[in-house]
Amino acid sequence: MTRPDADPRVKAAVAARLLPWLVAVAFFMQALDTTILNTAVPGIARALGVAPLSMKAVLASYTLSLAVFIPISGWMANRFGTRYVFAGAIGLFTLSSVLCGLSRNIHLLVAFRILQGCGGAMMVPVGRLTLVRTFAKSQLVRTMSFVAIPGLVGPMLGPIAGGLIVAYFHWSVIFFLNVPIGLAGLYLVYRHLPDYREKNTPALDVTGLVLFSSGIALLSYVLEVFGEHRLGGSAILALTVLSALLLAGYGVHAARSVHPLLRLGLFRLRTFRAAVGGSFCTRIGIGGIPFLFPLLYQVGLGYTPIQSGLLMMPQAFAAMSLKMTMPGILARFGYRAVLVSNTAMLGLLIMLFASIGAATPVWLIVAQLFIYGFFQSLQFTSMNTLVYADITAEAAGSASTIASTAQQLSMSFGVAAASLVAALFVPDRFHTDAPQMIRGIHEAFLALGLATIVSTAAFIGLRRTDGSAVSQHRADLPAA
Repeated sequence: MTRPDADPRVKAAVAARLLPWLVAVAFFMQALDTTILNTAVPGIARALGVAPLSMKAVLASYTLSLAVFIPISGWMANRFGTRYVFAGAIGLFTLSSVLCGLSRNIHLLVAFRILQGCGGAMMVPVGRLTLVRTFAKSQLVRTMSFVAIPGLVGPMLGPIAGGLIVAYFHWSVIFFLNVPIGLAGLYLVYRHLPDYREKNTPALDVTGLVLFSSGIALLSYVLEVFGEHRLGGSAILALTVLSALLLAGYGVHAARSVHPLLRLGLFRLRTFRAAVGGSFCTRIGIGGIPFLFPLLYQVGLGYTPIQSGLLMMPQAFAAMSLKMTMPGILARFGYRAVLVSNTAMLGLLIMLFASIGAATPVWLIVAQLFIYGFFQSLQFTSMNTLVYADITAEAAGSASTIASTAQQLSMSFGVAAASLVAALFVPDRFHTDAPQMIRGIHEAFLALGLATIVSTAAFIGLRRTDGSAVSQHRADLPAA
């Protein structure tokens, strides 16, 4: 008698049910690892006998590794299959986490962080690609909304967890946390993750890989050191120009290549262009908020680091608790209406943060952050799913890679933008009194809010029916 679970249809149903959980676990590992280390930097520096500023290499090496290896993730998945590449990414990320925890000098730690970034670079793009190829476009919004939730939990828990681990345990526990999660993920991925691959994958575009990865890595490095004194203005400008030349060189190469590493022709699609370009522009304003709030809370309002971390949690709670309402919102109003109005609302909410002062009750700060968290989550869900609205199955790998690369860069640009406005409005944030800090941060909120409102221009060119295959929006609805 045939076992029920041997039926291919049963296996497919089980895989579809478990797939969002598997991808969500990988997203959680990467999101947690990105934020948990920041709080622990001073403690790790003391343990390794180096200056805290030297730990910048530990943080930057991971970011640079992501920038270098994300562009190759789509080709890897098409050539070797999503199951094996995704499992390999989790395995490499887990193994390198163990090696990071066992490191006893900063040089080994940097080397293993580069290896960890190689694994992390494959997880998000390949995970998204697997979702896109498994679920119908009509199910994509709900699926990606669910998958994004663990990615929100990671940054919320990271800073607090990092501080607690360094205070009560050895710093290596930070990296060893990934081991049980990774091993469980490896088993489930191997058993249940679908294996998609292209039958006739062209040879790797090595020239394109060198040009694009070098340009992206160099640009990421410039953004990492932005605002520091290790490099002068002329050196940063020279590196930026070199990065631009490398990326321009890739653009020329891709136009002439039959099988380029990344299909830049996808930008001819209105929905893809708006999703990737609009996401990049919007995140520049939004990305500065996590940088400014700790300054406002701790220096301006006198809160402790723990209080400051707790005040960042309402934003994540809103995003998690209201995540599953977002498919209905997109179905009712459509991508154009949601993205134009929601981006403007985010800008206004950021500007409203300029009203937070010493006399502001905590409950009002929590309420503002909760509302902001909902609109921010709706923004990310809308932009991340619109990317695939008009993408064919053959182009899904390249689309996922481009979107992930742009998102990684936009995060760095957001931090750089926050550093710039902080330098403009708070000239010396280490030697200033509370009123000056509050006033400067308020001005920075107004500037970033205005920049976010301006970014609505990226979505105005969308049509009312764009992305309807994903959002399930009916253009004949009167409220749209």
